[in-house]
Amino acid sequence: MATRKNTPAPSPASHAADTHDLIRVHGARVNNLKDVSIELPKRRLTVFTGVSGSGKSSLVFSTIAAESQRLINETYSAFVQGFMPTLARPDVDVLDGLTTAIIVDQQRMGADPRSTVGTATDANAMLRILFSRLGKPHIGSPQAFSFNVASISGAGAVTVKRAGQTVKERRSFSVTGGMCPRCEGRGSVNDIDLTALYDEDKSLNEGALLIPGYSMDGWYGRIFRGSGFFDPDKPIKKYTKKQLFDLVHKEPTKIKVEGINLTYEGLIPKIQKSMLSKDVDSLQPHIRAFVERAVTFTVCPECEGTRLSELARSSKIGKISIADACAMQISDLADWVSGLKEPSVAPLLASLRHTLDSFVEIGLGYLSLDRPAGTLSGGEAQRTKMIRHLGSSLTDVTYVFDEPTIGLHPHDIQRMNDLLRQLRDKGNTVLVVEHKPEAIAIADHVVDLGPRAGTAGGEVVFEGTVDGLRASGTLTGKHLDDRAALKPSVRTPSGKLEVRGADTHNLQDVDVDIPLGVLVVVTGVAGSGKSSLIHGSVSGRDGVVAVDQTPIRGSRRSNPATYTGLLDPIRKAFAKANNVKPALFSANSEGACPNCNGAGVVYTDLGMMAGVSTTCEVCEGKRFDASVLEYRFGGRDISEVLGMSVAEAERFFGDGEAKTPAAHRILTHLADVGLGYLRLGQPLTTLSGGERQRLKLATHMGEKGGVYVLDEPTTGLHLADVEQLLGLLDRLVEAGKSVLVIEHHQAVMAHADWIIDLGPGAGHDGGRVVFEGTPAELVAARNTLTGEHLADYVGA
Repeated sequence: MATRKNTPAPSPASHAADTHDLIRVHGARVNNLKDVSIELPKRRLTVFTGVSGSGKSSLVFSTIAAESQRLINETYSAFVQGFMPTLARPDVDVLDGLTTAIIVDQQRMGADPRSTVGTATDANAMLRILFSRLGKPHIGSPQAFSFNVASISGAGAVTVKRAGQTVKERRSFSVTGGMCPRCEGRGSVNDIDLTALYDEDKSLNEGALLIPGYSMDGWYGRIFRGSGFFDPDKPIKKYTKKQLFDLVHKEPTKIKVEGINLTYEGLIPKIQKSMLSKDVDSLQPHIRAFVERAVTFTVCPECEGTRLSELARSSKIGKISIADACAMQISDLADWVSGLKEPSVAPLLASLRHTLDSFVEIGLGYLSLDRPAGTLSGGEAQRTKMIRHLGSSLTDVTYVFDEPTIGLHPHDIQRMNDLLRQLRDKGNTVLVVEHKPEAIAIADHVVDLGPRAGTAGGEVVFEGTVDGLRASGTLTGKHLDDRAALKPSVRTPSGKLEVRGADTHNLQDVDVDIPLGVLVVVTGVAGSGKSSLIHGSVSGRDGVVAVDQTPIRGSRRSNPATYTGLLDPIRKAFAKANNVKPALFSANSEGACPNCNGAGVVYTDLGMMAGVSTTCEVCEGKRFDASVLEYRFGGRDISEVLGMSVAEAERFFGDGEAKTPAAHRILTHLADVGLGYLRLGQPLTTLSGGERQRLKLATHMGEKGGVYVLDEPTTGLHLADVEQLLGLLDRLVEAGKSVLVIEHHQAVMAHADWIIDLGPGAGHDGGRVVFEGTPAELVAARNTLTGEHLADYVGA
């Protein structure tokens, strides 16, 4: 037999497949990026830093992650692609070495009233199967435990074609759903105050209807006058019972008015469809004000807020119904599920246990599965989305995170860092956009964008290790080791705001006096009850202006000028100077370019292929009709004014022939919050999260109110911008306002005049005030988690 020679095996490193260990980006020009070229190591943790608006999200989300998703979508058939969102290729020369990207962003979860933590994470689906198998008495399939499925039944004749014969058969069907019939699975019912719908002393023709948009001049007037159900000239209080019922409650009915077929509907069914079926926060401000005035939401008396029918609540495992299970704190529910020993559903129990344990591991054990998804903060929503990836067996995936430490107490950041490391150690590439020094410190590789924001940013100013960043001299490098010092003296309060017996969510009958005329910081671990205390007991009071974390809604037609109301005084100034109508100076109204309808671009839809947008040839992207651009004010046309930066416009409208005090006041607020570099006509869709939050803060600064409530204003802010924010808070206090801030950032705590610390833990382990006093007293006591971390931060 021939003997085989011992040839050495090829070294694994020389295999061609092992050479693809970089993600290469060359010539990226998305948004404000200026031909950026970088190489990112795979299977490492890379952190992207830089001031808010420097181009971090443009590089990570709009370039790398967007192209990865687009390429995955292209692997499906054209038929399937027709049902998927069409994504355009990012403006970049080369993108090489991409892997499948899983994006975990800060988008708040859908505020649909039917969406809960349980429905958003599959935990509810598994619980429903569990109760349909083990619940006693047995009431039906998992659908019988779903508050999104209504119970229906029906019977009738159906026509079936069989062997060339047409046969009629009688069929009946029934679906057992778990939806509460009274509130239709919403958990709350609304009562409508009729006095807010109409003035009963007037007739319809005299303008009795008080609902926004319901005037008698348009179609509504024609329908009400032509319906024949009541006399439009008779005061409503003189209507008969039948006439009043027809006006307020009548179901949709076909009528003919002046030869046109129309549908008449009572006021309540109509506003329920047009206004009450939507999320209140998504309504326009004047409609939301009407809804809040006219409608009172109360817990449904039949299901007691559980959203489930009596039948669904009657089936129990032990003494626990599915409603009880969903109402439990998730950490307690995990313990209950662990105690169930039933071999017939063992795989289901193991999977459910894993999901619930992931909630606890990620620091969300204080939530309950019946918590509406729309009430989660941006940070909580992001961590809820992380849950499905924690136990995943996938490797060599690119995970993309947008500030995962948002809404986290310093105590919880360590846990988040461990999770990011775990994902990396399984062989994944982890890309993180982050501002917190504690999270930047764990990076294997750092990319710093800058040097500033907007048009002054969009370049890579440093690439390398964390130690290299410290020594680099960039804005991030200089501020990485910043530590705020405690103030030598604190202000004296001018009064107090009393909160008594606060018991919203997990608060345990809290009594607290909030000092006025000073900077007060409310802090505590995530889930300790900060937002419940402030939004539940302070925000609704007179004179309180609340700036919360809800995202700005805006299309690409919206820009800082339209959002802040700045365009109104500018339009009026142009109209007055040129003696024409103000509507001419709006790209969404009469002044729009006729070719692109004021969008500045012409969009061509190509079906399942990415659509193509080209700059409008007629207006050259200026959005206005050529005749409008002939009108000038202060030597500039309207498109030139919208092309100005905030700082430039502030000087332009501040003095000289273009002096406009109303516009100058709004521009000063925008400059105060650090948005001097934004262009007035820049679409809102191109702004970063931090920029949007500060834009919102600027709009509220002009409001009349004595108490400002800010919910985590450092969200999305660079270390260098936090200093500017503290200066802004000081200016508000010195102007005689009381400023109340919910915050985790130690620099803001150290700068406070008074701290209210909630805890000691989250969920039912929190909800109590564990400290109130000055920052110096908190540091000296060191008897709470916040006190310990603040003492370490200031070096005490």
